[in-house]
Amino acid sequence: MSTISAYDAKTHFSSLLERAGEGETVIITKHGRPVAKIVPVDAQRPVGDIIDTLLEARAGVRLGLTARELIDDGRRY
Repeated sequence: MSTISAYDAKTHFSSLLERAGEGETVIITKHGRPVAKIVPVDAQRPVGDIIDTLLEARAGVRLGLTARELIDDGRRY
């Protein structure tokens, strides 16, 4: 993983894309603070994993109303 300033990233963007394509992660800084990350596509979590995580997080969460009650309530307005 390497770090590059926003100015240099703008100037050398195409080479950053090449580096990411080769598997390197690059952190972009602005005034010395990290603000963005360029990562290889295959380094990201697959969408299916993200969906599974969201479904696990909402498991057991209930509104306290049935679908019929929500439908009927919506028709009143």
